Amino acid sequence: MATTTLAISAPDAAARFTSAGTRVLRYGLVALLVLFGALKFTEMEALGIQPLVGNHPLMSWMYSVFGLRGTSAVIGVVELAAAALMLARPWRPRWSALGSIVAVGTFAVTLSFLVTTPGALEPDSAIGGFLMKDLILFGAALYTAGEALAASKRAVS
Repeated sequence: MATTTLAISAPDAAARFTSAGTRVLRYGLVALLVLFGALKFTEMEALGIQPLVGNHPLMSWMYSVFGLRGTSAVIGVVELAAAALMLARPWRPRWSALGSIVAVGTFAVTLSFLVTTPGALEPDSAIGGFLMKDLILFGAALYTAGEALAASKRAVS
């Protein structure tokens, strides 16, 4: 009898874990993007990202246009916009998917710092270790984008 009960409840438990995990991924990403984005408006963070952005061939131009604090603020606005869009998941899953896709781009750029920042991949580099967390965040953003797109498609059907 216990085996039957476990067999019947296992799919329900799996669905609950998947649903809870999806929410933790999405809203955990939102919390990190809000934190990272808000910090970009501080001088400490603007100085902290300067070696990363300044050595990036696709981003270094930003300093000549926006300056140190302005460049950091632009990046912060992108991160905060991604977070805000992701929060719309219960009402506008397509917007949430867009926010997750923006986050995918953000984390892809951050991961590219591993190859554009001198010394980032050295064994004793704190920068390389710090940036590696973004591989997991990149995967979480991909997953939440896919989930929100699927929800958007179901809402239209």
